[in-house]
Amino acid sequence: MKLTAALLLGISILNCSPSSTAAIIPPVDGTKTPVTTDIEFWLTKSNQTVKLEKQSTVLKFGTAFNNYNNIEIDDAVSFQDMEGFGYTLTGGSAQVINKLSSTSRKDLLQELFGQNTNSISINYLRVSIGASDLDASVFSYNDIPTDQTDINLNKFSLSPDMTNLIPLLKEIIAINPNIKIMGSPWSSPLWMKSNKLSVGGSLLPQYYGVYAQYFVKYVQAMKQNGITIDAITPQNEPLHPGNNPSLYMLATEQTEFIKNHLGPAFSAAGIKTKIIIYDHNCDQPQYPISILNDNIARSYVSGSAFHLYSGDISALTQVHNAFPDKGLYFTEQWTSGNGEFAGDLRWHTKNVIIGSVRNWSKVALEWNLASDPSYNPHTPGGCTSCQGAITIDNSVITRNVSYYIIAHASKFVPVGSIRIGSNNVGNLYNVAFKTPVGKIVMIVLNDGNTAESYNIKYNGKWATTNLEPGSVGTYIW
Repeated sequence: MKLTAALLLGISILNCSPSSTAAIIPPVDGTKTPVTTDIEFWLTKSNQTVKLEKQSTVLKFGTAFNNYNNIEIDDAVSFQDMEGFGYTLTGGSAQVINKLSSTSRKDLLQELFGQNTNSISINYLRVSIGASDLDASVFSYNDIPTDQTDINLNKFSLSPDMTNLIPLLKEIIAINPNIKIMGSPWSSPLWMKSNKLSVGGSLLPQYYGVYAQYFVKYVQAMKQNGITIDAITPQNEPLHPGNNPSLYMLATEQTEFIKNHLGPAFSAAGIKTKIIIYDHNCDQPQYPISILNDNIARSYVSGSAFHLYSGDISALTQVHNAFPDKGLYFTEQWTSGNGEFAGDLRWHTKNVIIGSVRNWSKVALEWNLASDPSYNPHTPGGCTSCQGAITIDNSVITRNVSYYIIAHASKFVPVGSIRIGSNNVGNLYNVAFKTPVGKIVMIVLNDGNTAESYNIKYNGKWATTNLEPGSVGTYIW
């Protein structure tokens, strides 16, 4: 019987020892060794044809000369430790998420907060202490008739949030036990206020001590429910008394409240929750600076929080330069249901994700996590066009621009990452990090009107890539 050459070759290989040269004969089926990339590249285009998609582009570090601009990454230069990226889980967000079926809700929460390949790994949440304007109604945790008082807070109760917010937080914590949570009140209980109304008014000085105990009870009650509050702010948007609910609190009042009441109350109760001041726009950096100028108040304060509905994001650096030992937190920026994907992607990535972090912020948070198609629920007089990161219409889930703005950071930059050196070049705005396991992550926005090729330069070598106008790329190596 004749044996073909191919069969003889097969027998020869089978009879060879592992050290035989026959073991390295090239494959006869024409397959090629797959080409690997040095840099993983995730892209969102402003025209929505690509949204947070991993690219197959091969990006290799080398030294071949070209004339493109260099974004140079320097991990020998380090800045702030990062605490996370995320959203405010409003009561309204929790309400619409809880309308999903159990299976759909669990799948969504895994996508939002899990650590698997299909998750965006949100690692920081802000919640309201009592109602925000994106709750279905106004409430506090100590609601009594306004002609009465409860100075011992005997009627304090988290019950208004026991239906939606707290059960959902427990589900989230089961998925990510290390998620950080900040609490912010939109108003004190009405009976403590000068006008006894949910809109505006000031905290009456005779209730400063009582209100401090209100925060103590809040932190303790949440802990009893398995929820650790990492930080609080004494008041959301203290210079905006027109929202529902809201409370007007001048810097001198916040200084007095923290210095002589909230700080000592936390200390006496052994509470380690951070006190973060201000929590309002970048046009008034003197507000937190004036509080930090008070030596006693400063001793209780961990940092300052900002929004960007007015002012410039560089205000954070102004506060950092005045008090470099205190943290900065970017805690809110909304996207409108009347907005446009390309414009919002560009502005928010430039200012919230890249801008706030390059100006020392430890967190970058967008506003509400979820809403229905009509931007409900909200209080009477509350925001009527605040678009959630996701829209939930019965069982249909739509991922909106804010989802992708945050995901380009949260998916790749875990808690404990450190911002490292990188340079903005022309219209290429960027920020870079080193993760706890040593990976480098860089987020880049092309803020120009034309496509741009450029080099990612690291350790004396570079890889060439490009972005279309208005597009965002996250690079990992």
